[in-house]
Amino acid sequence: MPSAVISPQATPEIPAADRQWPPIIWAALIGTFAIRAFGFAYPFLPYHADNLGFSTQMTGWIVAGFGAGWLIGQIGGGWLSDRIGPRATLAYAMATATVTLPVLAEVRSSVGLIVAAFLTGVVYDAARPVITTLIDETFPAKAQQALVSGWRHFSVNIGAALTGSLGGYLAATAGLPTLFWVNALACAAFGLAAVLLLPPYTRRTGPEEGRPGYAHALRDTRLWLLSLASLCALICAGSVFTAMPILMSSDNLDATAYGWAQVANAAAVLILSPFLTPWLSRRAAHDKPMTGLLAVSSLLLGVGMGLAGLANSTIGYCLAAAAAVPGEIILFIAAGDLVSRLAPPGAHGRYAGLWGSNLALAVIAAPLLAAWSLSHGGGITATWIICGAGVLGAVLCWPLHSSIFTTTASPTPRPRAQKDQPDGMAGVGQNVARSSSAPLRQ
Repeated sequence: MPSAVISPQATPEIPAADRQWPPIIWAALIGTFAIRAFGFAYPFLPYHADNLGFSTQMTGWIVAGFGAGWLIGQIGGGWLSDRIGPRATLAYAMATATVTLPVLAEVRSSVGLIVAAFLTGVVYDAARPVITTLIDETFPAKAQQALVSGWRHFSVNIGAALTGSLGGYLAATAGLPTLFWVNALACAAFGLAAVLLLPPYTRRTGPEEGRPGYAHALRDTRLWLLSLASLCALICAGSVFTAMPILMSSDNLDATAYGWAQVANAAAVLILSPFLTPWLSRRAAHDKPMTGLLAVSSLLLGVGMGLAGLANSTIGYCLAAAAAVPGEIILFIAAGDLVSRLAPPGAHGRYAGLWGSNLALAVIAAPLLAAWSLSHGGGITATWIICGAGVLGAVLCWPLHSSIFTTTASPTPRPRAQKDQPDGMAGVGQNVARSSSAPLRQ
């Protein structure tokens, strides 16, 4: 479908052979869809805690505990992906999820629920940096990376439609704990598929100590600025799955209503992705980084999800969830393009994991901010906070843009190593689409 939209003239950087996705990419996308479609644990966790009789404040801490585990899982998943490969990382993470999710379903104490939520959060989204690494290493062209990443986001949100609709139905008929058991079975199936379908890890040649690690990434000012800007935008995007159920519960709307809001969000993705994803992939083929689009996405998300604070009905929340979609699509593709450009060779998993940790931080902050807002002014306060986060994320894109071009204009400290590169790295701005390494490395 996307190849019918993108003409060869529009993206001359993508060879025809590269448009045929290899089986491992299809396996990764299908697996992503499956674990998102049956990933009931996180979006329905607030309702599970509420059914157990916990207060809104305690529910916020339980969900934040899940987010804390998510943070560690992103960093650890990215590191493991670079060290032991995607197949082993996915297998270990999904096996762990198969054990922790049933515990989350059956534990009843507040301390036990926070601990179980934390452990489940570690492995819940561990596939994100792994699959990002897989895409970056499979496709050398930036336009193709953006295109595949866009359709991965598409599969995630189509899965969300099933998560919301099927999850709401199962919650009403079989009970909320059943959702966690189904989630565990989906993780077990994905882990098994990863072992059977993904290739074994081939260790890269060359001295291990010469490869960039987390210390190198943490010294990268551009990555810090990208992370801060992304965090603000992700607080808005993550509110669809974190703050929204808390806000809806305060309006006496049940899990079924929340399911319909998720369906509205996924339906908007279904309609808009075939138009936005090819256009964004063409933009990624250019030498210019997508900082401007990242700023636009933050503003759109702030306004779109800010509407949720003003809603008090199922229809109102559905409209807010749908209004956030354009910013959501642009955010993940633009940020993914920037991460790919910044990451040095051999560190894609680490950079993707560090960026993914911002999503984890967002899902920690969003429910806490929602719970605080309900105690200090209600929905109006939530609207101001979400809109403010979106504006701040857009403002931070200005120093990010300047930092990227300042680094690009600076003379490289290792000209001989660049001269030896066979893929055109001698000129940082030369032919980004043909290079499999990052053109904006320090």
